[in-house]
Amino acid sequence: MDNRDIILGVDSGTSVVKAVAFDLEGVQLDCASVRNSYYRGEGGAAQQSMTQTWQDAVTAIRKLAERVDNLSERVVAVAVTAQGDGSWLVGANNQPVGDAWIWLDARAAPTVERLNQSELARARFEATGTGLTTCQQSSQLAHKDRHYHGLLDSCEVALHCKDWLYLNLTGVRATDPSEASYTFGNFRHQRYDDTVIASLELEHRLHLLPEIIDGSQITHPLTPEAAALTGLRAGTPVCLGYVDMAMTALGAGVHTGEANTACSIVGSTGVHLRAAAIEDVWLNPAQTGYIIPLPWPGFVTQVQSNMASTLNLDWLLNVASELLKSFGCETDHARLVEHIGRWLSEAQPGSLLYHPYISEAGERGPFVNAEARASFVGLSYNHQFGDMVRAVVEGIGMAARDCYQAMGGAMPGELRLTGGAIRSVQLRQILSACVGVSVRSSRREEAGAAGAAMMAAVAIGAYPTMQRCVETWVTPLLDTPEAPPSELVARYQHLFSSYQQIRNDLPSVWHQLKQSFAG
Repeated sequence: MDNRDIILGVDSGTSVVKAVAFDLEGVQLDCASVRNSYYRGEGGAAQQSMTQTWQDAVTAIRKLAERVDNLSERVVAVAVTAQGDGSWLVGANNQPVGDAWIWLDARAAPTVERLNQSELARARFEATGTGLTTCQQSSQLAHKDRHYHGLLDSCEVALHCKDWLYLNLTGVRATDPSEASYTFGNFRHQRYDDTVIASLELEHRLHLLPEIIDGSQITHPLTPEAAALTGLRAGTPVCLGYVDMAMTALGAGVHTGEANTACSIVGSTGVHLRAAAIEDVWLNPAQTGYIIPLPWPGFVTQVQSNMASTLNLDWLLNVASELLKSFGCETDHARLVEHIGRWLSEAQPGSLLYHPYISEAGERGPFVNAEARASFVGLSYNHQFGDMVRAVVEGIGMAARDCYQAMGGAMPGELRLTGGAIRSVQLRQILSACVGVSVRSSRREEAGAAGAAMMAAVAIGAYPTMQRCVETWVTPLLDTPEAPPSELVARYQHLFSSYQQIRNDLPSVWHQLKQSFAG
């Protein structure tokens, strides 16, 4: 009797690598995780060990096997997704060429500025539907070609994080339609595009781009070497998922068959996705955002992603923690998080404006500026720490509205939410009121791994289409819609014009600050 009833989803994020077991009905059986690590360097560098990332994925799978009975014999397929963007270079014998440049790396900023002024910049955007930013592999390779060409000379293939894990699992060098089309391709046909590659001045590096495969249609077997390391059965089908943004949105309900739905992933970064038929895509004149295909024929997501979301809240809490420690009052991040609800409830709505550009890489959505920095506006002597906490959360909500507005047309009809921060009732209410639409939370704990596992479920024939899989795996886990308080909507609607006006006026200040610091 065939007792294989588990799809194993691997999701290698910026903070944590997770291995998650799902049954064929989409029920999460268990999860194991390993903390991820990266390091920063001079000039905006942010890098990650490729070898350690693979070892962490192996460890997560083995830890899952300790929690799930007879895992190796029960796994019918493995699916992998991971953090997006970045450059994971592979050379001879499938060995890493140095450490990966991850999406937080800001060194390509001058190259982005130069390429965005080129004659082919508009054509590149028309094809990819994606604005060029420092975090993307396309800009990073273009920058390396000029300033670190030795790395590319030693490279045989340029991968993304999930592609690197897939290579170690299957021995196959490949990437997926989502990251391929928004970096070097065209979202309409989801293949590489000669004009895009020419716009990046990378025609002579074309050989570095891997084959594009759709994991909802094609799988490759787990190699004996990977089987020995992970404890899984050799030959188990492995599915290459799409980039984590698309997988998380799919698992959380960005598209369940209805029109005008959207999904916000409220995590370290803020990702805002709106499902659309390919023929209905609107490209904004500012040439920002992403178009990321879904593993659902004919559909893509229009995406705007602000570089830092809850990272802003982490920063403020870390400031408080360090201050307390300096006076001998030991505390930790988790304890401070427990007080957020009280601070949000006690503070007056909209008494401050906060622009959440805390990332050292600046901002990428709905505008691109590597010099962008966070700021409070409207501080007075009467403001307390709780007012600052609420302003930061409201800033996260305003940034979400800013992103959806840049997608064109009216706000979405309904917003689906996922990410650890949405457990807060107050945060959901603020986000809902800032965008001005009802929200629904997904009870799916590991939406990214689930999205990849759903692709595997379709690939192995457990479901005939992605729509049928969504009906079982996604829709039943969406909570009842929560409507925003009308008075809060009116308050934030009034403030939003000021929020936009200020952020439009700040670039010259950011530039002066950078020049002053550099001097």
